[in-house]
Amino acid sequence: MRMLRIALKSLKARPVSLLGAFLALALGVATTAVVLLGLAAALSGGADGEELVGLVAALGTAGGVGAFVSSFVVASTYSYAVARRRRELGLLRLAGATRAQVRRTVLTEALVLGAAASATGCLLGRLGAPAFAGRLADAGLAPPGFAPATALWPLAAAFATGLLVALGGVAAAVRRAGRADPLDALRTADLDTGVLTTGRLLTALGLLLAFLLPVGSALATDPADLLHRKTYTTLPMWLICACGLLSPLLAPPLIRLLARAVPRRCTGYAGRLVPAGAAAALRRTGAVAAPVLVSVALTGSLAGALDTVGAARTAEARARTGADLVVLPGSGSSGTGTGTGYGTEGPLLDALRAVPGVTALSPTAPTALSLVEADGVAVRSEARATTDPAALAALARLPLLAGSPAGLDDGSLVLPAEWGRTRIGEPVPVVRADGSRTTLRVAAVLRDGLGDNGLYVTAANAPGARVDRVEVRLGPAARAADVRAAALPHGAAVLTREEWLAAGASPRIAWLRLVLVLGLALVYTGIALANTLLMTTADRRRELALLRLAGATRGQVVRLVTAESVLVTAVGAVLGCAVAAVQLGSVRAALAVLRVPAPLVLPWRPVGAVTAGALLLAAVCAAPAAAWALRTRPVAAAAR
Repeated sequence: MRMLRIALKSLKARPVSLLGAFLALALGVATTAVVLLGLAAALSGGADGEELVGLVAALGTAGGVGAFVSSFVVASTYSYAVARRRRELGLLRLAGATRAQVRRTVLTEALVLGAAASATGCLLGRLGAPAFAGRLADAGLAPPGFAPATALWPLAAAFATGLLVALGGVAAAVRRAGRADPLDALRTADLDTGVLTTGRLLTALGLLLAFLLPVGSALATDPADLLHRKTYTTLPMWLICACGLLSPLLAPPLIRLLARAVPRRCTGYAGRLVPAGAAAALRRTGAVAAPVLVSVALTGSLAGALDTVGAARTAEARARTGADLVVLPGSGSSGTGTGTGYGTEGPLLDALRAVPGVTALSPTAPTALSLVEADGVAVRSEARATTDPAALAALARLPLLAGSPAGLDDGSLVLPAEWGRTRIGEPVPVVRADGSRTTLRVAAVLRDGLGDNGLYVTAANAPGARVDRVEVRLGPAARAADVRAAALPHGAAVLTREEWLAAGASPRIAWLRLVLVLGLALVYTGIALANTLLMTTADRRRELALLRLAGATRGQVVRLVTAESVLVTAVGAVLGCAVAAVQLGSVRAALAVLRVPAPLVLPWRPVGAVTAGALLLAAVCAAPAAAWALRTRPVAAAAR
């Protein structure tokens, strides 16, 4: 009980210092509560079919990213808050408190603060959930009228998550508090020493291995796994944590490098004071840089991976089609035939064949096909059906490992090597779209690509399928206008190959989901950055008062603090860009192993926008915070 009373009095005595940790945790819990309420509504019938799968996946990813971001920022904020209390903790030790008692005091403070912040976050999340659900519906990510759930378990889960984040974030700080030396109470210098401990270094190296081992394993066995959204969303988190732990090692050289980029004549004495202050207070530097690091790293990693994979899919599709035009039948058209196997020739196909100069015509249709594994489990996959294997072989430049699509018939199929059936003629039990079972032999095996190789069968194995694409090759004397004229009476659209590729590569839904995942995290990190700047600047009252006593004017001190905040923010942005570069390098390596001819797309715009926003926010928040810290007379502030 004595430690509880001390903890409560300590919380009451330091409201400004603890406000940062409280707001960081409350906003993190609010984000989690909003996402969980939306997820509960989707699972309870707010969406169905593919819409449900997409919405649940997006909300689940957003919740995971939000939990990671809040944990990272809260841990950094708590670490700084405890480090600033070394004199107070040293006084407790001088007064006779044991190491265990000091640890329990700090842990009790975290528990009380975490409970209050979690309750506040749940309330904010419940109030903000309807607006969030409305935004999802407006963006087309959820059905019209989508509303958050009224169940209590999302709020309970968010509250429990907040407590775990608070206790986990303070865990390392508790160990440091327990090691407080009584002589720390007599220290007056603010120079941070011993920040990069052996345990911190080993933990960072372990996190680097946690990134490198899965990447190396995937490159050796399944490179396509690195191109999946789940993989390129979670892998950067290991790098971000490692980079955050190594910030005491990485920040000083970056500070010197960035400081040299500014001409000395433009900075005066600040040219020396700004980098010196940032390098001397590494814990403060780490606390300010943490939100910037995580926001820039996640933006660069996710946006870059999305664009790179999209460009790779487009490049792969371009390399696999030899068509000059692609005809898309209208939704109500019966011109391509339908029925048990869509082999019935329709008026559209007849009209296209009658166009002078058309040398090849390949109609295909989507169908579902399940391959039965050795243990009897049927694995569903998307497949395409054709009525003309020879035309498929002529127009589809498939990446063959063995066989030829020209050998495809009603008793065979073409499949990628990832299914493990690589021997020509090998029997493969399958389940067709109508539930009927048969056994097909392997006619050709395709090299693994980005997971879109698919399966190919004939119309006899695609019951109920309807043609959705007709690829057309034109001879030298043929005209695209003639093909359009022939397709127009049947309600079909005619696209050039580039137009079809561009339409298929439209990333609108993917980008909307990315905005959902990153949007909440970026809003949270922006508020956390502003909060951290206000907190750290308020803790520098004595330091700023000493600068005033040394002869600096109020305006000079404000500019000094602002410049230092901008410099530290830039350090966080550079570290974030480094994390994104390493992650995108793994994506590019996977594409190289898969032999996909696609460039690495660098997300300059989103990363630049996030970085510029962080720099602007740092300047806007640091200046008034410094002015507020200077409101006390320098002599009175320096005497504290």
